[in-house]
Amino acid sequence: MTEHTTTLHVRYAETDAMGVAHHANYPVWFEVGRTDLMRALGLPYTEVEARGFYLMLSDLGVQYRRAARYDDALTLRTRVEEVRSRRLIFAYDLTRTEADGSVTLIAAGRTVHTPTDKQYRVASIPEDVLALLRG
Repeated sequence: MTEHTTTLHVRYAETDAMGVAHHANYPVWFEVGRTDLMRALGLPYTEVEARGFYLMLSDLGVQYRRAARYDDALTLRTRVEEVRSRRLIFAYDLTRTEADGSVTLIAAGRTVHTPTDKQYRVASIPEDVLALLRG
């Protein structure tokens, strides 16, 4: 399975008055992880689009487990969960390493993407891209 790890720090602007990361940040963090994974595979999104297709988001799910707080160092593990010619699923685990060395799951999620052409018609992912995503 293809995966990538990204380190994030919760920025002050991402928190509410209690210093807790706002729920709307998690999909943005997932995008950071997905973008980093694609770049690590040698296929940045700019290249995907230059090749004539988009990976449109068709579903998004987040399970919030614990609060992330201002300046927490978080580890985001992004992995390719499913690869089909017309469907791509990424899964995410966002964790925090505690002072005692234990790891706390902050959130888990997944995004489903449908490849389209530039006119937003469903298209197939090219075979070489499928091979990269499958690892």
